[in-house]
Amino acid sequence: MKDSAKYVKIVEWSEEDQCYVGSAPGLIFGGCHGQDEKAVFDELCQIVEEAIELYRKDGKPLPPPTSGRDYANKLQNVA
Repeated sequence: MKDSAKYVKIVEWSEEDQCYVGSAPGLIFGGCHGQDEKAVFDELCQIVEEAIELYRKDGKPLPPPTSGRDYANKLQNVA
């Protein structure tokens, strides 16, 4: 398994921005945005890979993984 698979990647529609917004909480601040949901997800995956490479290049430990924590079901319970 790639390290990038250990981090939750979220793409959601933003009414405020009128576009899709991608983020990876716990790994990167900010993210990416655009009009095509799949394109935003693809870009987000690339950003996550690059963030992991930067952590390694700088000799920093990766943040704790965020996947496998059943976020989808927890979010459904909040909605």
